[in-house]
Amino acid sequence: MMATDEQQLILRVKEGDHEAYRVLVERHMKHAYNIAYGFLIDHDDAEDIAQESFVRIYESIQSFRGEASFNTWLYRIVTNLSLNKLRQRKNTNHRIAKLPHQSAMNIISATDDSTDQDVKPIIERALHALPTLQRAVVILRYLNGLSTRQVSEILRCSEGTIKTHLHRGMKKMKTQLTEIKDEVI
Repeated sequence: MMATDEQQLILRVKEGDHEAYRVLVERHMKHAYNIAYGFLIDHDDAEDIAQESFVRIYESIQSFRGEASFNTWLYRIVTNLSLNKLRQRKNTNHRIAKLPHQSAMNIISATDDSTDQDVKPIIERALHALPTLQRAVVILRYLNGLSTRQVSEILRCSEGTIKTHLHRGMKKMKTQLTEIKDEVI
């Protein structure tokens, strides 16, 4: 269920209140950008996707019924636009090897707070090597801190499917990170 303040903002946006829309965008733009960046690993593309997401929200706000949270709706839009962008880039989508589970999870959860600029490109490389759906699940679950249920709502898959893709993705990332570590040493 949406917070009362957010419900009121959405109602005001539906009534044509541009200030309410601005507040909504300011509250959620960083999250939209972060999700898009996790998929695309490109600042310009992530910025474009985040902005396009809010254009889509503005255009379709009248149809938003509030059955899911606004965040879930936003994540779904950003994820879909990001996946579409990735499909457009398909010719550059090359697969690399697999990664280990626990150490990958620890590194991924530390990347948001990490100041070590040498680690982030390595994580991004390993993430980008994952198949699209596995990457989406890992990004939404670990980098954005969403629950398995929320991820399943956003991607419109069962929770079991999400858990399977999460497990496989983390395993591939662990292998990939080990291989990258071995290259560096």
